[in-house]
Amino acid sequence: MTAATVILHTNETEEAMQIVAGAHPDLDLHGCDNHAALPGLIAATGADVVYSVRFADEAPFPRAALVGGGPVRWVSVGGSGIDHLVPWDKARVTVTNAAGVAADMMAEYVLGTYLSFTLDLARFRGLQAERRWIADGSVSPAMGGTVLILGLGKTGQAVARRMQAMGLTVLGVRARPQDTPHCDEVHGMEALPGLWARADLVVACVPLLDSTRGLIDAAAFAAMKPGAVLVDVSRGGVTDEAALIAALGSGAIRGAALDVFATEPLPAESPLWGMENVIITPHCSSVDAGWSARSVRMFAENLGRYRRGEALSNIVDPVRGY
Repeated sequence: MTAATVILHTNETEEAMQIVAGAHPDLDLHGCDNHAALPGLIAATGADVVYSVRFADEAPFPRAALVGGGPVRWVSVGGSGIDHLVPWDKARVTVTNAAGVAADMMAEYVLGTYLSFTLDLARFRGLQAERRWIADGSVSPAMGGTVLILGLGKTGQAVARRMQAMGLTVLGVRARPQDTPHCDEVHGMEALPGLWARADLVVACVPLLDSTRGLIDAAAFAAMKPGAVLVDVSRGGVTDEAALIAALGSGAIRGAALDVFATEPLPAESPLWGMENVIITPHCSSVDAGWSARSVRMFAENLGRYRRGEALSNIVDPVRGY
């Protein structure tokens, strides 16, 4: 079995080291819990494999150390997004991601936030705080509605499964349309202008690419139903935030649940903070208590393939972005 020098670049290095060492006790493992130290550690160890999570740190993310021409031959991204690494030369370095590791959790987030709108929970919470009893039929069923899912990767498919079980008609959009489980219709991206108006719920779970940047723009909001809800668990930049703020303020759509933003943390001066029809979460829809361990275990399994000379799982194409 091929040896490898492995760096675990994560803010939870102790847990990661235990998991990987348990599966590969003979390997040379190194932990790195900050961005600034990673380039030096790669140079000192000559590491050919780096498991990397982009976490909050004062130093900039060390992209060049990973894909800029050093000894690293494989970067295993601990999450699903890889826009912080593009571009890279796939002939020199392979990039994989952990797509699917948090799909179920993210789908639960989508379902829960959407139901908070259909059940009008924010309004009832306000009435509770005022000790007022007003039963005026403001709840509405999700069943019988239509959901438009942008991106039918593992997260999109997990969303589709739950939405179909809830009795919604499921419309999906993907770059290469094909029959997809739990979807009533699957379309290409070019069909979107005719789909916005059909949706009671729009779910964004596409990667951030040139083709998806600003995908949900002013024209999209203008075409949506006034009662539509947007849930965005994709990447900051897929939704045009200025257009979203205008649509929310004018009543063009009912509301939005947002887990990703163009600038993170979301600046305190953003109007989104003060909007009653917005749910804001800090890019955490995938971060349940077991997320990091599942991600590292996925890496450890893939590391076995790497050492045996087998094809890796979840290889990302730098052009397609997934």
